[in-house]
Amino acid sequence: MAYIFCVANQKGGVGKTTTAVNTAAALARRRQKVLLIDLDAQGNATMGSGVEKNDCELTVYQLLIGEASFDEVVKKSPSGGYDLIPANRDLSAAEIDLMQLKNPDKRLKVVIDQIADRYDFILIDCPPSLSMITVNALCCARGVIIPMRCEYFALEGLSDLVNTVRRIRQNKNADLQIIGLLRVMFDARMTLQKEVSEQLKENFGDRVFDTVIPRNVRLAEAPSYGEPGIVYDKTSRGAKAYLAFGRELIKRMKSAETAQTEEE
Repeated sequence: MAYIFCVANQKGGVGKTTTAVNTAAALARRRQKVLLIDLDAQGNATMGSGVEKNDCELTVYQLLIGEASFDEVVKKSPSGGYDLIPANRDLSAAEIDLMQLKNPDKRLKVVIDQIADRYDFILIDCPPSLSMITVNALCCARGVIIPMRCEYFALEGLSDLVNTVRRIRQNKNADLQIIGLLRVMFDARMTLQKEVSEQLKENFGDRVFDTVIPRNVRLAEAPSYGEPGIVYDKTSRGAKAYLAFGRELIKRMKSAETAQTEEE
């Protein structure tokens, strides 16, 4: 059964999609079977995976409202080596359409439950807002990976997301937990960022991933070429950091499995 993780932050501009795309590619490089689901109507994860969003007649929107099956929608990232459920502007209409369907918050879960055994990891790139689309993702996920910049305004967004996860766990998905915080766009030369980074480690302990993703121009350039950063320039500091994050994520999951087995 796959590890199902949302990549989420209710604050925009924090490297969420960059993290989703590059983590998917990094895991695929480690010979993991990976599915990336784009749940953002902007379709940036789709484009960053090398798939033209405007050419997709069937997307996650049709999947959610029951007009298409998983096998009809899924595509292969030509550069990333993982499977992709694409998104485009069609998804903007999903909020209204879902409310007219039975169990609107569990539509994605129904689909994922049917195909989860095909993959090792399923990553969901969530929109930067708490909508019915985001709730769908949180209802089917095992955990949340939170990419965040080490800035004080980002801490406010983190607080909101932690509260959201808590409410979803209490009311809709008891298995949901915060897997970890990933520090992104990090510039060690800035004293403020180092201070916030230390504050995160004090408050969240081992829930803060050891890997730190540096601010990196090559990562920012990669989407315009339709490639994950680790493919576009595998020698860049950003690419090496995401490859390291892929290794850390696999290691953490194996350690958690071992601990759970010992408890049983």
